[in-house]
Amino acid sequence: MRLEEGQTAVVTGAASGIGLAMARRFAAEGMNVVLADVEEGALDKAAGELREDGARVLARAVDVSERDSVQALAEAAYDAFGAVHVLCNNAGVGSGAEGRMWEHEPNDWKWAFAVNVWGVFHGIQAFVPRMLAGGAPGHVVNTSSGDGGIAPLPTASVYAVTKSAVVTMTESLYAHLRAEDAAVGASVLFPGPHMLRTGLWESHRNRPERYAKERPRRTPYRSLGQWEAAMRSAGHDVEFTPVEEVAQTVVDGILADRFWMLPDSEHSDRQIRARSQSMLDRANPSYLESFVLD
Repeated sequence: MRLEEGQTAVVTGAASGIGLAMARRFAAEGMNVVLADVEEGALDKAAGELREDGARVLARAVDVSERDSVQALAEAAYDAFGAVHVLCNNAGVGSGAEGRMWEHEPNDWKWAFAVNVWGVFHGIQAFVPRMLAGGAPGHVVNTSSGDGGIAPLPTASVYAVTKSAVVTMTESLYAHLRAEDAAVGASVLFPGPHMLRTGLWESHRNRPERYAKERPRRTPYRSLGQWEAAMRSAGHDVEFTPVEEVAQTVVDGILADRFWMLPDSEHSDRQIRARSQSMLDRANPSYLESFVLD
């Protein structure tokens, strides 16, 4: 599809990071942008900045884990702009889980799945039928991660499981859209190829009470700055991908109708080959052995 002035893009998790970068990039194409986020203060700030730049913006406080909240977002978007052409299901959280998988709190899994998996499904169900009924070209972009989407980082297993689910959900969505000969495409986004400065590192700040941790953490949450300092003190180089590059990957992928929005990366390619070869060889997953499960 083309991206043209007057079209509308909806982005969840749009108050900061990748989501805000995508919204800015769509606005630069002259599109209307609908920003959805659970963090109202940051959402209002982001919307104000975009409006100052001349963008047509609708901002809504949305909890993607709640179906009714996402349905209300769709109603508001169509009431404001009449149509939606691009949907980016981008909202995501870490889980805050510690220790081995069998030691995890159920609420860590429930919260991560509610946002990272159910949130994507809620977006698909709220918007895709309307996009199909409108008949215009459109595109759905679901944000996954190399962690889980390609191969799991065992030290963040809950997050990895949810992001693996996003890949399979998007593959299934793609097949269903093709079966309908729809004008709407689908893609799965792997932000990167390097680390990203996003609010995901501190997503616990927005954790709702219904998914509250049942016991105190054994160790404090680590901010991105603290993690980066620890890596550098251990002698490891840390590279970051600007979120603007991720947004450009999304735009390029939509224009090319590219399912795998996966930036070039030798590391990712090695993981893909190693995992695929392990499956073809019916061999144990030795590609996981390099991870230290502290």
